[in-house]
Amino acid sequence: MPTEQTKQLCVLTREKLREAKVQLEKFLNYHSVPQLLDEQADGREREQYICEFLGDLRHLSVACELGYEKVSLVLRRSKFNHDFAEKVLSEIVHSCIYNFYYPRNEVYEEDGRYCYTKHDAIKFRQEPPEALRQITLSLSKIFETLRDELEYYETDYITRIRMQKSGTK
Repeated sequence: MPTEQTKQLCVLTREKLREAKVQLEKFLNYHSVPQLLDEQADGREREQYICEFLGDLRHLSVACELGYEKVSLVLRRSKFNHDFAEKVLSEIVHSCIYNFYYPRNEVYEEDGRYCYTKHDAIKFRQEPPEALRQITLSLSKIFETLRDELEYYETDYITRIRMQKSGTK
């Protein structure tokens, strides 16, 4: 991929990660388990689900913070290092985007048929409180854009690195 295009992807990625980071920080700073439980009272099972959900969001928040710092470092350097940028973008795909679409506690999943059904792409394991539902759907728009823009790095970069290690070009 040409250097200028990679640099533009880094700028877009930094903007989207900043947006996700701000949304996550705001949500996590102002919402608590008791507050979310008040929205829906279904007992112990609901509390466990909310705790798992918040755990996944905290994990995603850390991944976004680290990804944002790395891509910012790429863009701050006086001379743009194309190889380093590609490595960072690949890491962001595997840490941030995968953490969003495949949360550790499987509190939701992506429905691959959503574009045909006119429904949201995210299917929740249980019905979450509205605040959790809204933050997840908002984040899904950010990560869908990132995934679409960075899909090249999902496979091509890793394949190229493996080929270089094995001596094939």
